[in-house]
Order: sequence, then structure tokens, then C-alpha cells
Amino acid sequence: MTGRVEGKVAIVTGAASGIGAASARRLVAEGARVLLSDVNGKGLAKLAAELGERAEARVHDVADEAGWRELVAHVLAREGRLDVLVNNAGIVVRANVEETTLEQWRRIQSVNAEGVFLGCKHALPAMRGSGGGSIINVSSLAALRGTPIYAAYSASKGAVAALTKTVAMHCLERGDPIRCNSIHPGGVNTPMVHAVVKASSGLDMTALAPEVIRRDMGMGEASDIANLILFLASDESGYINGAELCIDGGLTASTAQPGQAGGIAS
Repeated sequence: MTGRVEGKVAIVTGAASGIGAASARRLVAEGARVLLSDVNGKGLAKLAAELGERAEARVHDVADEAGWRELVAHVLAREGRLDVLVNNAGIVVRANVEETTLEQWRRIQSVNAEGVFLGCKHALPAMRGSGGGSIINVSSLAALRGTPIYAAYSASKGAVAALTKTVAMHCLERGDPIRCNSIHPGGVNTPMVHAVVKASSGLDMTALAPEVIRRDMGMGEASDIANLILFLASDESGYINGAELCIDGGLTASTAQPGQAGGIAS
């Protein structure tokens, strides 16, 4: 099947690498036009050049509300509509609740939780004017299980899960044809996870083959998550709304605790 999101216009945050970049590639490959958002301008420019005329890069901090207003207004002026929002941007600090500083806590919440809130808030009117849409919020397995060494990250992703349901019900009450779902990856082979693993154990994941990472570390690939995001962006998922969708290779089905990077994905 091709053209699964043909004619749709999407915003993907955290698009310069990892899940965001993989999702942008899948959406463009299936016919969407994608606005790539990230604070990493160099990474964005490289991806935009790879994807061609269906993609545009905009340096954007998801914690900045004025930036969100400008971003959505730009998309509407350029494309005339907004159909899909992938709230993927995220950061992590490795610290338990006693070690986490208030500054770290607030920074994590500003990007991971407030960034998603602002994306939803400013995308909803644009989607309503476009006749509907799909919001996909990238939460985490860490929102569903205790992860002591990622206290602020876990809390921020829990906020994303709860906000997702609230947005979905808000749209239902208004009669808006806008769906909002959260996805909950386990550990995923991304640059952010590489950094976390190297800092905590000294292991350089870049030296490992993807099949080794999946088999021995239980991690998925960014493309695995992108495939789910594509499905949720498409009309194929039209009856899925307000859902928490785990994509973790079975971790939530196990009584074992996730490893040091369990639930860290973006």
C-alpha cells in the first residue's frame, strides 16, 4: 500500500534525529508534506535536503509558545491546512527523585510536557479549520512503570499520557473530528539512548549491529515507532482515539523491570 497519507500536512517535532527523523521519512514516503521542527538546525537542514520538496525545516523550541504560534501560522500560510501533529521532541536527565534538581525538573517538564501541551493547544484550531486531524503524542513506557533513575522524565511522560486523553475527550465533546493518541515506546535505538547508555555504563552502542541491539538489549528501531506513527496519522486508524499504545517488544507484558534505558526513546 502506498500513499497512505497522500495530501496530508504534518508537523513533526524533534525531527532532526531518532524517532522524529524516522517518522518524517515515513510520512513523506507515503505522500505527506512535513514541517520538520527541532532546535538542532544542522540536523534539520540535512534531513530536509534528503527529503526534498515535501519537507521544510524550521528551527523551533517546543517550550516557546510564541514559536508555536509562528510555526502553525507558517504551515497554514504555506500549505493551507494542518492534518497531523507528531509531538515527539523530548529530553532526559538520569537522576532519581532525590538527585534531581528543581532546575532539571522544570527544564524536563517544559520540553516534554509543556511542549506537548502547547503543540496540542495551537494545532487544534488549525486542524478544526482543516476539517479534522490526528495528534500523536510520543510518551514512553516510563509513563506506565516506575523508573527510579529517570524521575523527571517519567513524570513528564505521565503528564503526556493524561493530557492525551483529555485532548481526545475535549474534541469528542465539541464534535471535532480530531483524534489524539499517545504511544509508549520501550527502549529504542536512537542517539538519545546511545548517550544515556554510554553515560551510565560506558557502552558504545554505535559499535553494535541493529540485530544485536534488538536481540541482546531488547530495543527497537526508530523505524518501528515510525510505522506506528504513520498508521495513526492515516485514516486507517480512524476509530482509535484517546488510546495508550505500547510499542515495546513485550516489556509491559513482563513482570521484569526494564533495563537502564527502558522507556527512553526519542
